[in-house]
Amino acid sequence: MAEVLTKENTYEFPKDEESRKFEKIETHIHDNSEDASFYVANEIAELIRQRQRQGKHAVLGLATGSTPTKVYDFLVKFHKEEGLSFKNVITFNLDEYYPMEPDSIHSYVRFMKEHLFDHIDIKPANVHVPDGTLDKEDVREYCKAYEQKIEQAGGIDIQVLGIGRTGHIGFNEPGSTLTSKTRLVRLDRVTRLDAASDFFGLENVPIKAITMGVGTIMAAKRIILMAWGEGKSEVIHYAVEGRIRESVPATFLQNHDNCSFILDHAAASSLARVNTPWLVSECKWNERLIKKATLWLSEKLSKAILKLTNEDYNEYGMGNLIAEIGSAEHINLMVFNQLQSTITGWPGGKPNADDSARPERKDPYPKRSLIFSPHPDDDVISMGGTLLRLVDQGHEVHVAYQTSGNIAVFDDEVIRFLDFATDVQQDNVTLQKQFQDVRAFLNSKKPGEVD
Repeated sequence: MAEVLTKENTYEFPKDEESRKFEKIETHIHDNSEDASFYVANEIAELIRQRQRQGKHAVLGLATGSTPTKVYDFLVKFHKEEGLSFKNVITFNLDEYYPMEPDSIHSYVRFMKEHLFDHIDIKPANVHVPDGTLDKEDVREYCKAYEQKIEQAGGIDIQVLGIGRTGHIGFNEPGSTLTSKTRLVRLDRVTRLDAASDFFGLENVPIKAITMGVGTIMAAKRIILMAWGEGKSEVIHYAVEGRIRESVPATFLQNHDNCSFILDHAAASSLARVNTPWLVSECKWNERLIKKATLWLSEKLSKAILKLTNEDYNEYGMGNLIAEIGSAEHINLMVFNQLQSTITGWPGGKPNADDSARPERKDPYPKRSLIFSPHPDDDVISMGGTLLRLVDQGHEVHVAYQTSGNIAVFDDEVIRFLDFATDVQQDNVTLQKQFQDVRAFLNSKKPGEVD
């Protein structure tokens, strides 16, 4: 049957100081990105209020992308519902694509206006976003002036960061140095690939950007790096627990004396105290954690589960598990049987069968299955065989597509399919007219423009 998480089979990662012994940066793990974003927004709001009481400016370094949007939502809410004023706030954004027009849908100028600046009372003169419209020969002097403006403002009080898959902060790609300042950089291919869907194709993603340097970021009085989702877990692991190296620029933050990583559970999932808590402190074992630890040990040693020994468990911090359960053999059999019971040729349950050791109950039969698919074809790619088996075994199957998938289809493919359709139905006047309209639109459409 499907696993039901209860207090008995869920586990909490340790939160004591000993469990953080591999972490070289202060790390806060929240239940979800909403709670984490509120935590960050609240700290920013408190700084603004404190500086207002002192009659001083609060200087913020701001980031773009999906990570900080909820923080900006909360700040807007604080402004509208609690009267938080931003008149004493000066902002400096981390980066901007180059070249980039400020009214482009990909512009960080536009992003900041839509998510924050247009909804608060900040003074336009206090807003600074790198200029993506400069002539190339003017960029160097502009970057020097950007640094000077930060210094004249008294330095950045709180610098907000996200993190890229390459470990970049801002657009400081692998190879950036600790002393680097605001400059024009060439973007890593991985960074451009990650942005390709937003730009409707890799060829439309700018190859350069203007970014604050690592040295500029490190000069901030306070740094807050946020990360959400499992996709960021590996790079977070390297940044927090790995050694400092230029190939992962975020590791430089280990040298900052007032830096915090704010994470949700998924982004923290590769940290030792979350992923392998038995390596950092004694665990309160339950069925789910035993299974996780045994699978990890089997993979770590490249040994079959049934061949793991007492010595294996003891060597990797699980001696108290052996003491509690009794022997490696007992643990191995327990986990092996759990895994075996999840394998079935009857994904909807087998009628008239003993279902006590099967992953799905036999009744009711037939069942109605609802599959949520992010895009058309994700369902078939990931579980097409299961869907066929459900149908063949008499179950009712429905698929709910959560997006239309239109942005995943390139323009030339649209034209190719329309050509095919109009060739097949040459007498269809309506279709011919639609084809002409679509072709005219695509011919005039700017790269990345929404259909």
